[in-house]
Amino acid sequence: MSIKKKVLICGATGFIGRNLAEQLSRSNEFEVHAVRFLRPEYACKNVIWHQADLRRPEDIERVIKGMDIIIQAAATTSGSKDIVSRPYIHVTDNAVMNSYLFRAAFEHKIQHVIFFSCTVMYSSSDNALKESDFNANTPLHPRYFGVGNTKLYIEKMCEFYAGISNTKFTAIRHSNIYGPHDKFDLERSHVFGATITKVMTAENKISVWGTGEEERDLLYADDLVDFVTLAIQNQTEKYRLYNCGYGKAIAIKDLVKKIVGYSGKNLRIEHDLSQPTIKTSLFLDCGLAKKELGWEAKTDLDMGIQKTLAWWNTNIAKKISEVTS
Repeated sequence: MSIKKKVLICGATGFIGRNLAEQLSRSNEFEVHAVRFLRPEYACKNVIWHQADLRRPEDIERVIKGMDIIIQAAATTSGSKDIVSRPYIHVTDNAVMNSYLFRAAFEHKIQHVIFFSCTVMYSSSDNALKESDFNANTPLHPRYFGVGNTKLYIEKMCEFYAGISNTKFTAIRHSNIYGPHDKFDLERSHVFGATITKVMTAENKISVWGTGEEERDLLYADDLVDFVTLAIQNQTEKYRLYNCGYGKAIAIKDLVKKIVGYSGKNLRIEHDLSQPTIKTSLFLDCGLAKKELGWEAKTDLDMGIQKTLAWWNTNIAKKISEVTS
């Protein structure tokens, strides 16, 4: 009987972390340890819970001992509103917790660390972007200056520690993730979760900011979990930076139409043209991950929308009805 690898999932109460915990805990390959901070733990079979503030080195020391793999899904995150009005909240805490966590992984000789980066460092493009298409000499969009440069710094920390140790590091530049356990409140959610909530709570109409021509690459959460599993199994290089996305872009206005269509509701779609529209497009070339890990997205957008709506109806709609009844 093979010995299970001890996996520490940091940020296990968050959107990505919860999908990882629920799915990896069903695998015979892993013994799953989940880290929470302020949110309560949830019932999940075969998961061992730990409470820790990852900004404190002593807390990291306590939870990291004996682990084989660290999946770093903990972060101070929120929606686009905070990126504009409070950009500093995405910088300090994330730089601090990852600096301490990676140093501890180095000192404890952890086998593998997986870090979730993002795609805000990429410029808008009509072509699928490879990892090498990022140009450090091109200034980031002012809105993403703080969060984007923080992610780039943490990616370089991954590369640094991989170069001076036997710990393997994976940095994942993933596109917009959606699916079960996403944020569905309008204050903190990203475009997909916000649109689901707007559609499912609307009575007659839904309003889209601007013309809705912005294009996004949307990846279902299950495909990201598959990516992590394949990186653990198949990555041979000490450090790798991978794109992870659906590989196609969809305009927000078309996304709204799809969600309305699959919701079964008869809603009128209006455009609030007083809101600005920045015609941008971003989607990822994930050829490196396919070549080295054998990964590619399996869930097409239509199926992903239907799965998410089914989950919303089972979980979120019930909570809303309890509050309003």
